[in-house]
Amino acid sequence: MRIGIVSDTHNNMKNVGRIVELFNQAGVDRVIHTGDITQAKTLDIFAHLHAPMFGVFGNNDQEREALENAISNHGFVFQDPPFEFTWAERRIVVVHDPLEFIPAQHSTHDLALHGHTHLYRLERREQQLIFNPGECAGHMDGYNAIGIVDLRDFNIEVLKF
Repeated sequence: MRIGIVSDTHNNMKNVGRIVELFNQAGVDRVIHTGDITQAKTLDIFAHLHAPMFGVFGNNDQEREALENAISNHGFVFQDPPFEFTWAERRIVVVHDPLEFIPAQHSTHDLALHGHTHLYRLERREQQLIFNPGECAGHMDGYNAIGIVDLRDFNIEVLKF
């Protein structure tokens, strides 16, 4: 199973359109947003994904009622962090701010995803992978990034745009 990872879109509609194109072209099975969507109209663009979307709310997701309505309308699954689940026999935890990781609590997760920092992070600790694809709300071409994680072998692909 290949999952797309996106973070901190901050209502950059142009970039979100490009993100949808990239994930659809890559044929990901699912998409995870690690927070800071900002406005519900951003989710209307994500509705064009060919894969289901899951995610957490970030510190800039202030329009909760509108976001929750859009999430419901599009059949997405979002919650407050931490969001913990198992896909393809991999235990996954998603937070927005990496400070939301509690090392003792989350050390048993195979994959730990976060956003918030707008900085790329790929860290392998024993059997755990910690990943943040980095910036994707910026206005400078070539500096925005999303990620794809293959849950079979933890192969990571970063797509810059």
